Amino acid sequence: MRNNKPEQFDFNDPDLVSVIDEIPLWSAPFGLKLLDIIHYKKNITALDIGFGLGFPLLEVAMRLGSTCKVYGIDPWKQAVERTKKKIEIYGISNVEVLNGSAEEIKLPDNSVDLIFSNNGINNVADMEVVLSECSRVLKSGGQFTATVNTNKTMHEFYRIYEEILLENRMDEAVVSMYDQIYTKRKPVEEIKEMLEICGLHINSIHENEFKYKYADGTSMLNHFFIRLAFLEGWKSVVHKECWAAICPILERRMNEYAGKNGGFEMTIPFLSFDCVRK
Repeated sequence: MRNNKPEQFDFNDPDLVSVIDEIPLWSAPFGLKLLDIIHYKKNITALDIGFGLGFPLLEVAMRLGSTCKVYGIDPWKQAVERTKKKIEIYGISNVEVLNGSAEEIKLPDNSVDLIFSNNGINNVADMEVVLSECSRVLKSGGQFTATVNTNKTMHEFYRIYEEILLENRMDEAVVSMYDQIYTKRKPVEEIKEMLEICGLHINSIHENEFKYKYADGTSMLNHFFIRLAFLEGWKSVVHKECWAAICPILERRMNEYAGKNGGFEMTIPFLSFDCVRK
């Protein structure tokens, strides 16, 4: 049975932020690919867009070494404070974190040799504005690399959810669901077009994926990171009273799927972009 405890997560609560390890866990598969693409050079300036709780910002800073300066920008104030504590404990001297929006990067034009973003640019308010800002601060010939999860993320869950909504004649909720997906996960062709418009020429795009596996649908719905990062969004596409009726059906349908398939798994496809500033 699903835990019906209300989701009341305060992302400004220092205690909550101090124990969130699931966000770096979620971002690790993306970040490992990103770390392979980055060109590590001495005497460069780098920038991480949306560093969250510090990964891969601090890892890149350590790999680049003391001849380099690495900036990170993120609007999440409590995460910035946690990252500062990590910097202090790790003894890293070449990192400076900025609490702010990537739509307005407080760095001069043509001042950065490398920009990287691990599943960050698809979580900003305006991706095209952010990419334009990246192009502004990036030197000619500088590297821009980013990972993004695609609009096929967790398609196994969304297929079941859509079926249930349509069975209950909730067509508007289906539209809201796809609008929500589009807001966070743009189609690849749209991202490619924005990159080129902003002067970021694509050298290569790598396709990857990993799985989120659970014993059944109940364990997935009860999982802390699902409740923290996804559940409220799924609930928001229907009215509150409708969710109370839909959720048990959704849970039962996922459990039936898990019984037939030896568990419930969701695919997380993602792309890694390697670009150069024209």
